[in-house]
Amino acid sequence: MTFLARVRLVTFVLILISFAAASAFAQKLGPDGAPNPDASVTNQGALLEQAPRIQGRIDIPDVKASVLMQPAGRTWDYFHEVLLHWAGAIVIVGTIAFLALAYLIIGRIRIEAGRSGQKIVRFKSFERFSHWLTAVSFVILGLTGLNITFGKILLLPLVGPETFSDISQIAKYLHNFISFAFVAGLVLIAVMFFRDNLLARVDVEWVRQGGGFIKSKHAPAGRFNLGEKMVYWLSVAAGIAVSASGFVLLFPFYGTNIADMQLAQAAHAIIAILFIALILAHIYIGTLGMEGAFEAMGTGEVDLNWAKEHHDRWLAETLEREGRRPSATPAE
Repeated sequence: MTFLARVRLVTFVLILISFAAASAFAQKLGPDGAPNPDASVTNQGALLEQAPRIQGRIDIPDVKASVLMQPAGRTWDYFHEVLLHWAGAIVIVGTIAFLALAYLIIGRIRIEAGRSGQKIVRFKSFERFSHWLTAVSFVILGLTGLNITFGKILLLPLVGPETFSDISQIAKYLHNFISFAFVAGLVLIAVMFFRDNLLARVDVEWVRQGGGFIKSKHAPAGRFNLGEKMVYWLSVAAGIAVSASGFVLLFPFYGTNIADMQLAQAAHAIIAILFIALILAHIYIGTLGMEGAFEAMGTGEVDLNWAKEHHDRWLAETLEREGRRPSATPAE
């Protein structure tokens, strides 16, 4: 190759290099000729494809503080601020509407034979104490918990930011500390009524007889019928689950990370909503739904005819132990 040909080849290569450099420099400039700030920045989508979260390096020992962005948090926020609102409202309002419809169609279940005027002890003092300890603490936990979910939507517009802030702060402390009373009551109820809530053959007959909701039919039952047993077992299971998830939230990041905390919060909210619906049905049956039922936990005593119509096996066993006659007639 002649000297002139070599010069031409080198010149051509330099032109190509200059053109490539000019193109790269042009990409770093914006439309107005100013430097493009995004030219050296990695695209967010590309980062999220490489790792489930974006984090940097810090000097303090708190590893959580190094997380700059966690896309899973957006999913949790959508659940907490959108899905939970709709699902919670549908479940709770739907339960209340169903119970109202049941009251309109079935009405209050009356003592068919009328009150006999004779009483029998159904629950002892400590049994009622355990029930009311759990019940009252559950109501407080339910109301303060619902404030977390629906307070900004329902209460904030009514009372204003300052009052709502004060209410929410008090509700938070009540929710945290009353939880210990609820757990204590739950343990007492679970242990105290465990044996009476085991399944028995009489429960099958109770179902066949319509569970006492068919007029003129008295379904046989022991101390607790199958419906009450279901409430017991569901309440114990829900109570354990909501307490476990609640304590994870009450003592955050003890062996858990951000994802675990988000999962615990979601589980706590979902179980609590379903638990509230279950207890609403329980409250309805024990008050408006059935005549004489509230007296069992109110005074501890029930009318003899009420016991005969709803818990005949238990009544017969109790009267036999006490040496009383099993018959009862309406008071004149």
